[in-house]
Amino acid sequence: MPGNLLCYEIRKAVVSLKTKKLTLMALLTAIALTIFMIEAQIPPVVPLPGVKLGLANIVTVFAVFALGPGEAASILFCRVFLGAVFAGNFSSIFYSAAGGALAILVTILLRKILTHKQLWVAGALGAVAHSVGQVGMSILITGTPGIIVYLPPLVGISIVTGCFTGLCAQFLVNRGKLWKTIST
Repeated sequence: MPGNLLCYEIRKAVVSLKTKKLTLMALLTAIALTIFMIEAQIPPVVPLPGVKLGLANIVTVFAVFALGPGEAASILFCRVFLGAVFAGNFSSIFYSAAGGALAILVTILLRKILTHKQLWVAGALGAVAHSVGQVGMSILITGTPGIIVYLPPLVGISIVTGCFTGLCAQFLVNRGKLWKTIST
């Protein structure tokens, strides 16, 4: 009987942890989606297609460093899918998914070598990878290699916006008390 009770308590604790993690992931997905939808309402500042601040990527960089790669990828791809559905522009999913996949891959690889004081680097390089993915997908879909001329200005803008989103994620990850309050 005591062995069964111990197994029950362990199972209950594991389910509780999984539920907390899933709830946190859902919350972060909702936050990222909300930021994405608000940002979609802001008129373009630069007259280049696909240029925006990418503020929802704050959540992605944060999730990679605070939760782990698998959880962050799940949050990102839920946001990409739901963003395409809610924005009513389902064709954009190809561009967002290609950019997002490259960006999160770079961020996950950087996770192994960067400290929590260098997340701005992950933000910048992830944003550059996102632009490369989007331009690559554009070339693939349209069959127009000339689209590559957009890449240099997009990379320049990506570095600036990526540094900002990375710094925001860095601030959140390094806010120990706040993060411990939310995650426990």
